[in-house]
Amino acid sequence: MKKRALISVSDKSGVVDFAKELVGLGFEIISTGGTKAALEKTGVKTISISDITGFPECLDGRVKTLHPAVHAGLLAMRSNAEHMAQLEKLGINTIDIVAVNLYPFKETISKDGVDFAEAIENIDIGGPTMIRAAAKNYQDVAVIVNPEDYETVVNELKANGEVSLATKKLLSYKVFEHTSVYDTLIATYLRGQLGIEYPQKISFAFEKVQDMRYGENPHQSAAFYRNALPNTACIAEAKQLNGKELSFNNINDTNGAIELLREFKKPCAVAVKHTNPCGVAEGETLLDAYKKAYACDPVSIFGGIVAFNGVVDEELAAELVKIFLEVVVAKGYTDKALEVLKSKANLRVLVIDDIDCPRKYAEPDLKRVAGGLLVQQKDTVLFDETKRVTKSDVTEGQKADLEFAYKVVKHCKSNAIVVAKDGATLGIGVGQTSRVWAMQQAIEHAGDRVKGAVVASDAFFPFRDCVDLCASAGISGIIQPGGSIRDNDSIDACDENGIAMLFCGNRHFKH
Repeated sequence: MKKRALISVSDKSGVVDFAKELVGLGFEIISTGGTKAALEKTGVKTISISDITGFPECLDGRVKTLHPAVHAGLLAMRSNAEHMAQLEKLGINTIDIVAVNLYPFKETISKDGVDFAEAIENIDIGGPTMIRAAAKNYQDVAVIVNPEDYETVVNELKANGEVSLATKKLLSYKVFEHTSVYDTLIATYLRGQLGIEYPQKISFAFEKVQDMRYGENPHQSAAFYRNALPNTACIAEAKQLNGKELSFNNINDTNGAIELLREFKKPCAVAVKHTNPCGVAEGETLLDAYKKAYACDPVSIFGGIVAFNGVVDEELAAELVKIFLEVVVAKGYTDKALEVLKSKANLRVLVIDDIDCPRKYAEPDLKRVAGGLLVQQKDTVLFDETKRVTKSDVTEGQKADLEFAYKVVKHCKSNAIVVAKDGATLGIGVGQTSRVWAMQQAIEHAGDRVKGAVVASDAFFPFRDCVDLCASAGISGIIQPGGSIRDNDSIDACDENGIAMLFCGNRHFKH
């Protein structure tokens, strides 16, 4: 039988050269539509798919390759005498190479304003059917879905007269990987259109960005993947301008810094260590904000991540390079600032120019457990409203600080307490099994500055002990969700000590 290759691609990168190489190796080329026109324009002779099937393309091209003359040529096992006898009887030729990549569904739904009809029209039917058939019969058919593999196939054909079984098996795997992601994107899009939040079965599609040197610890291997449907204002879309390759922990910590930073609109600096904030502040300028954030915990910020929601200038950059930082991420940098930052060869400098913009897609929050997956909505709410529950009321300044502190505590590992004043954190207590210990830690870190400051708690006070600690330290206001059966004990403790307290209803556990 004649050696034949079927080529029909939406991504035409390298396809002309590939086809010419195959022709030079004695292959006949079968093609369709736009690919056929592109090949013939460069002098590559092709056979129309209609000449193979004996049936015209129809339904605006929806039906082209869905025919036994194609699929029998793909699925016939060459080692099976009965299969080959049936092909001969039916007058069907085998197809030895398939190069097909699918309708651009991902690119279509990524466009602004795409409507449902256009999205549906870009769901490929014949393409997945062909490449799955070829991949199933991998021992006899080399199937290519990525233009990067053209060279490998051509080189093996030239060297050995055939594509090795190992390569064909790898190419087969790539097909099912490709179609699984393709189908996942379709299902994800349709799920969103239908408003289905928690389906009976769920899959997610990600694409590898890089292999990591190691994971959280040197003995763990790791890789970084981004959502197959790119989002905005996120670590996965950051551009690196300087420094060493990002580590697993760098990426995880920087993500935490970005998520907290997005709570604020005024110039803001967020310092993070091991996913927890160690200093957060708003200011008139980013430099002002950074100095206040640094003052919160000058020890923990060493070796940390610092994020900004504006453009870093030379003066701020000069402050940043005074200490050892792992990562700086910002909306932008002046040329002079970059010069200063690049003086630290290992400092990882990232830019996310839409860091303060709304996200293009709402992504679920995923937590992997052994044997399963927890899926929930992202915690995007701060609180709906606040309610004063004490005799003492808060001033406008206290109210602003309480809201500021609550934004920060929302992003701290539970149990968490944040002490703040004048738009800056003074002390942060995180990850404690007792809320009392978290309060003690935060107050201790605040030191002498604690008097007159405010406190935010990520969950309610089960007893009055936390309020008593606040009173001893000179705290003037508290914000917490409320909801304990002993709420009145905490309210009474506040009233006894002249502390104003707001309930806000929304708890923010973070585990």
